[in-house]
Amino acid sequence: MSSPAIDTTAENPQFYLTEEHHPENSTMLGFWLYLMSDCLMFAVLFATYGVLGRNYAAGPSPADLFDLSLVALNTSMLLLSSITYGFAMLQMEKGDKANVLIWLAITGLFGAAFLGIELYEFAHLIHEGAGPTRSAFLSSFFTLVGTHGLHVTFGIIWLVTLMIQVSKHGLIAENKRRLMCLSMFWHFLDVVWIGVFSFVYLMGVVG
Repeated sequence: MSSPAIDTTAENPQFYLTEEHHPENSTMLGFWLYLMSDCLMFAVLFATYGVLGRNYAAGPSPADLFDLSLVALNTSMLLLSSITYGFAMLQMEKGDKANVLIWLAITGLFGAAFLGIELYEFAHLIHEGAGPTRSAFLSSFFTLVGTHGLHVTFGIIWLVTLMIQVSKHGLIAENKRRLMCLSMFWHFLDVVWIGVFSFVYLMGVVG
């Protein structure tokens, strides 16, 4: 924290800080509050799917549409990206900038693979006539899974931005704080996807 300076030009001297002061842990607290709001949004989407997920309108059901082997591959991509991000955080604690960038790049590749498989699945469903307007089940499915996919997309953009920041400025305190926030966000998306895989895909095919 910087020492206060005195403004002697004013009629009544005033104390002020010569540098901006960032309250300790304020960013992390704010980001936790954001994640809680995101939890509420996904809870609403899961609840909507729970209500509408069996309204097929005489159309295809989950058992007719979902390929569990493809979804399992997609799930492994996201889970592996979470592991590689953890390796990046370990290297950050060691102050190893080069390896942080390497593990972040690998994380981004796994995330991009996840998105690629998801887009392929969406395109295949639409090609088969099972688009989001076909039934209430498909509307709620595309909304839930698509919202998660958008989060992953934003996470990859954020990750690339942080890679540029780290490469230019190194592992300064601000970049470490940003990497911690992205770590929480990325692991949060993993937890949500496990819920999607279990509740939407697995229960839809097996149940």
